[in-house]
Amino acid sequence: MPDLFAVPVFFVIFRETIEAGIIISVLLAFLKQSFNGPEHDPKIYKRLVWQVWLGSLAGLLICMIIGGGFLGAFYTLGKDIWGTSEDLWEGIFCLIASIIITIMGAAILRLSKLQAKWSTKLTATLGSKPKNMGGFTKKYAMAILPFITVLREGLEAVVFVGGVSISSPASAFPLPVITGLIAGGIIGWIIYKGGNTVKVQMFLVASTAVLYLVAAGLFSRAVWDFEMWQYGRLVGGDVAETGTGPGSYDIRKSVWHVNCCSPTFNQGGGWGIFNAILGWQNSATYGSVLAYNIYWIVVSAGFVVMWFKEKKGRYPFCKRSENVGSTGDSAEIVEVRADEKVGNSPMQV
Repeated sequence: MPDLFAVPVFFVIFRETIEAGIIISVLLAFLKQSFNGPEHDPKIYKRLVWQVWLGSLAGLLICMIIGGGFLGAFYTLGKDIWGTSEDLWEGIFCLIASIIITIMGAAILRLSKLQAKWSTKLTATLGSKPKNMGGFTKKYAMAILPFITVLREGLEAVVFVGGVSISSPASAFPLPVITGLIAGGIIGWIIYKGGNTVKVQMFLVASTAVLYLVAAGLFSRAVWDFEMWQYGRLVGGDVAETGTGPGSYDIRKSVWHVNCCSPTFNQGGGWGIFNAILGWQNSATYGSVLAYNIYWIVVSAGFVVMWFKEKKGRYPFCKRSENVGSTGDSAEIVEVRADEKVGNSPMQV
């Protein structure tokens, strides 16, 4: 059986597919709930869906190229050039993904109230040519997040599977890779279908909660990866290869540590899935724990500020604008009308 089915490979592929599938499924369900009605332009909906899939495919293609280069260098040169920079790379992409998910989550949560405004702005943005990087990111916003997510998860999978391949025959890889992709894809499909059958507001709240759990874990993982990268440079090796006992973590920065349940050692198994979704680590550091708590404090404060602006029509400690009425809704209407005055009306696209 070990010659036909490498269990660690299955868990690696399954874990990475789940995390990428969650993001893609939530985005697709969000688009179908919000922009697939009879009152919306079907061309806009199709373009947004294509953005999600093209971003995902572009991330997959690039990760195959980069991952193939790493593996080729490993087997050709006999040196793991990835091991010295793995934690740094993962930390950077975890941080970027966390920031993007956080910004998008807040926007998704308010969609049911500002749906007309979103439709107007998306229609105008998609029909115009981006003049700078800011315009580019707005025009292709639905492609950027799946691109980064698939790229990050794909590279992790390629590297982890490459590490397992040293001790396993080639016949042990096709079956777990295929079954891992299918199992992760099924979970993503269930999330997508579930998002299409529940009420819009319930779906928005549930999907935003899931996205923020993932983002909080990613933010904590980013800090943890940066600390492990520094520790790896200090000891001069790939710390993940030392197991889960003494020497696998920096005792100077450790809050607590358990010699089991590692999401990385022996490919993590089920703990790797918890790491992918919630950011679980068997070795907590001051930085990772503080980062997780600070993330939720900042996000909570952000929602309090948003709630205050909705009720009062202004930000805390700021004077009320003369153009704002009794609620924040009038501010949104003024903004949409302002967009129309400068030529962003969908009728002019």
